Amino acid sequence: MTSIRRRTLGLVLLVFGISMLAIGLVSYRYAAHEIEELYDASLAQNARLLEGLVQVPLPDDRREALLASLESALERAEQSDKGLPGHRYESKLAFQLWEDDRLLLRSASAPAEPFTAAPPGYVSSRVAGHDWRVYVLDLPASSRRVMVAERDDVRGELTRAVALRTLLPDLIGLPLLALLLWWATGHGLRPLSRLAAAIRQRDPHNLQPLVMRPLPRELDTIVGALNRLLERIRRLRVREKRFIADAAHELRTPLAVLDLHAQNALAAEDPADRREALEELRSGVARATRLVTQLLTLARLEPEEEEQETSARVEGDLLAEVREALAELSPLAVERGQELDLVADEGLDWRLAAEPGAITTLVQNLVGNALRYTPDGGRVTVALAADNARLTLRVDDQGPGIPAAERERVTERFHRVGPGAGAGLGLSIVERLLARHGGTLRLEEAPSGGLRAVATLPRGSRAVAPAP
Repeated sequence: MTSIRRRTLGLVLLVFGISMLAIGLVSYRYAAHEIEELYDASLAQNARLLEGLVQVPLPDDRREALLASLESALERAEQSDKGLPGHRYESKLAFQLWEDDRLLLRSASAPAEPFTAAPPGYVSSRVAGHDWRVYVLDLPASSRRVMVAERDDVRGELTRAVALRTLLPDLIGLPLLALLLWWATGHGLRPLSRLAAAIRQRDPHNLQPLVMRPLPRELDTIVGALNRLLERIRRLRVREKRFIADAAHELRTPLAVLDLHAQNALAAEDPADRREALEELRSGVARATRLVTQLLTLARLEPEEEEQETSARVEGDLLAEVREALAELSPLAVERGQELDLVADEGLDWRLAAEPGAITTLVQNLVGNALRYTPDGGRVTVALAADNARLTLRVDDQGPGIPAAERERVTERFHRVGPGAGAGLGLSIVERLLARHGGTLRLEEAPSGGLRAVATLPRGSRAVAPAP
């Protein structure tokens, strides 16, 4: 692909050349017309001079002498082509003086026959093998007629020569203008060349912002966009490194425990001991699976991804999604003899604009934590409330609760409270999900003495995609 410099110069020269051609043609025609007018005026002027000479009141002998003198002078003009002082075109200007049908006087270049029989004024005629431009003037109070003529080929040559000289500056100036434009375009694109060189020489691992000053406004916009892209890439790399570090840190202990249980199962000779070790191994695998799932979910919900994913919201039914999520969690409650209650008014409007899977993740983390901390045989209550602007999900458990001083920190990643706590990711995921939807999370003491988690979600006023 051609460079911007060449393409810009080519387009500019093309436009300029077409414009100059059009202007040149108009100028040529205008100049030729004005020169024709000037020559016509010269013919009329010469005719008036002859009129003045022949109209002088003189005796006949003196008049004959005057005409003879004029004819002799005009014969010398015919010899200007032979190197005598004069102009090579002056013999091409001819005139005749007629009285009725008698030729009184003519220039050496004029034919013996009349130029034209047309009435007074300008006329074009062909006489003696040449085309002539003729001006006819009838002298007043006499039968005399003056005809001054100029050959068309001479007039055309002079007209073209003068008109073409008006185009000569354009023909000479166009190459000079091309050179000046080449230099000016290169000078104008120099900041772009510096920017390209800076990007080429940049280390691939250097994600620091580009700093180039001063820059034209257009390049400043491009540099700003590049710097924003570099910042997003830098944040993405930081997030990936943090995820790898978090996963390595959090999986180290569960994997060590799994390895220990596997060793115990292999070393056990008693089938009961082997079964117990395998059960512990299975339980550890489940915990590790849950940890990996939470890590992946938290990575997906990082703030850097919000702008790209908020457009995927669809309108759904909160009550129906909560029921489905609770149905998936009910085996855990049954296994420990716990009661899982749902309190909601069927007649309310439960429509909500949310990302697909967001409500399920929210319920699984809140209710999953409640089931984990509620003792065997206890109760976990899930209550839903709705008004015109927002929907509220409340989860009450009968566990030990969270001290008031710790409630502000429990949403931090990997922050654990009390012995036997999980990975410390559940409430972080809940808070991130709610923040993405413009909602809030509030932790309080439940009436039963456990923890009450209240999640509030706006219905969503932005346009959403139709539910599939």
